[in-house]
Amino acid sequence: MKDISKNNLWKVLLAVFILALPLLMQGSNYFILVFCFIEIYIIGVSGLDIVFGYCGQISLGHAAFYAIGAYGSVVMHKYFGIPVILTMIIAAFISAAIGALIAYPCSQLVFHFLSLATQAVGEIVYIVVSHSPNNITGNYVGMYTDPVNLFGFKIATNTQFYYFGLVCVVLFLVAKTFLVKSKTGRAFTAIRENSHAANGMGINVRLYKVQAFAVSAFYTAFAGAMYAHLVGYINPDTFLYKQSVMFLTMLLFGGTGSLWGPILGAASVLLVNESLRSLQDYQMFIYGILMLLVIVVMPGGIFGEGKKLAAKLRRIGGNANA
Repeated sequence: MKDISKNNLWKVLLAVFILALPLLMQGSNYFILVFCFIEIYIIGVSGLDIVFGYCGQISLGHAAFYAIGAYGSVVMHKYFGIPVILTMIIAAFISAAIGALIAYPCSQLVFHFLSLATQAVGEIVYIVVSHSPNNITGNYVGMYTDPVNLFGFKIATNTQFYYFGLVCVVLFLVAKTFLVKSKTGRAFTAIRENSHAANGMGINVRLYKVQAFAVSAFYTAFAGAMYAHLVGYINPDTFLYKQSVMFLTMLLFGGTGSLWGPILGAASVLLVNESLRSLQDYQMFIYGILMLLVIVVMPGGIFGEGKKLAAKLRRIGGNANA
């Protein structure tokens, strides 16, 4: 009973802290902006976790879906006058359809073959947005866009976007929780553990892999649309291969196959990245070190190793009481 009370207490305190964060950081617009980016990355990395952490399909091309969400939303708003919140959702569905289309032939690939295929998709999307016909995407110059508009209410400040992003994070994480606990989520896990055994149990492996990529693409594309309308400007350099590496680094560092892993990974890696902004030229080097650290020292990521430590401390405490 005491454990349940303590568990609820820290959740309440965490919720209060998150809600009060912009008030605690009044006068520091920069730090509020950083936390807005953390929210965006939580959604994007959670999407990658669905296809990689739960379904076991490695992807090094999620920058492609991030770009499709961003450019899709901005282009539809600019050329068709569709309200921003609708363009964000439509762009995410378009990305999901493209993700499913890509996943169908790629679902037969495994390990490095799959990672190379997804990396190629990322490069193709980069070429398309930087060499678009009739300069639709602004090519290398990029495009300016408007902030999110919710039924006439313009989200024009970082504080307003923070709360909008917080609602989006909650909705996407709740949806992810229901997904992974459903029949589909259990099929994803079975495929991750052993795709041949899953196939022998009657699970349509190709179908579920396609579904995982589609859902993952939806999450990451919506995050890309959020980024575009927060910053108000996009260009192809944002969606280079290193963006896909950053997603993967965040996921591995936080921990795969969990709700909290993408949250911890997105927050910790982005905060490290911001604190080392003066070393931006060595960004890929830093990501490499982080990935080696996870592989060698923390194979379960922050969340996985934290769970192991907590279990060990409980055992020690139990032995001491005995």
